[in-house]
Amino acid sequence: MTQAERRSKGDEAAPEQMELTGPKKVAALLLAMDKKVASRLLKHFDEDDIKLIAQTATDLGAVSKSTLDALIEEFAQHLRTGGDLVATAMEVEALLSGVVPPEQIAEIMSQVRSKSLQSIWIKLGEVPELSTAQYLSKEHPQVSALVLSRTPPAYAASALKMMPTPLRNEIMRRMLALKIVLERPIQLLEGAVKEELLYKSAKNTGPTIHARLADIINKMDRKQMDEILNDLEEHRPKEAEVVRGLLFTFDDLLRLSQPALVTLFDGVPADRTITALFGAEPRMIELILEATPARARRMIEQELTTGKKASAKEVQKARRAIADAAMEMIEKGIIEIGGAEEEE
Repeated sequence: MTQAERRSKGDEAAPEQMELTGPKKVAALLLAMDKKVASRLLKHFDEDDIKLIAQTATDLGAVSKSTLDALIEEFAQHLRTGGDLVATAMEVEALLSGVVPPEQIAEIMSQVRSKSLQSIWIKLGEVPELSTAQYLSKEHPQVSALVLSRTPPAYAASALKMMPTPLRNEIMRRMLALKIVLERPIQLLEGAVKEELLYKSAKNTGPTIHARLADIINKMDRKQMDEILNDLEEHRPKEAEVVRGLLFTFDDLLRLSQPALVTLFDGVPADRTITALFGAEPRMIELILEATPARARRMIEQELTTGKKASAKEVQKARRAIADAAMEMIEKGIIEIGGAEEEE
């Protein structure tokens, strides 16, 4: 029987199937849900959205079963297709389209993108500095300058230290001359940083092979270290340069400032300092003694002059322990590399 025939017989007119758009879809779905489920969902909406949904639901009127079935099927179809969900700013903007006025969408997305970018630069601080330095060394210096200008200063400094001096200097000059960058290039940069640094770093959370190799070489004596580095420089010069940048030995204490040395040796036992200084260069002995408290300094000087000489193995062990302590402080940001030699 057709609807016209039903009307002619005085039957109550059944609601016609209607096309729901925007807020009406949301209102219809929420009204069709179990009240407890709908209440939990509404807690995620802000006050303005709830007002809009409430007003729309009030004006919705009767919705036929066929319309509601079609809406539920459409919703389910969206969930079934497309594989993994990718929550990009573009997807969020498409979600809001038709639900929120265009001018409000523009305002919301501007805030969303701003917060998204801020979170990316914060998360970048969790990526090993070496990974960032290697990635940026292959990019245009202007791109490197823009990326490092948005990271925490300590992180940017650590990454820059691992780059060749000419490139480091050029990046710093470009950072100084940076101007306001349009939103679209920033979005492209955001995507590249996510893909090349954040995602790849998350897949490989362990230390890089260069860092592991440097850690192994750090535990060797000077002769073995030099042999391995010379061999690396002959066969794989680029990798050798990266590994060298990660090494820190007892001799590298000369790269620390006097305040940094004071901080370091404040926690080093005097007997370890004495053992490490046997056979050391006069300049090294002088720098370390200057960084040692007066009472301990007198004892160390006396032991170096009249005390029992330590074996080569004991000296190497003491020096390695001091270098490891310095490296740990550097990684924690307690002290920084940058003594008189490096400044020269």
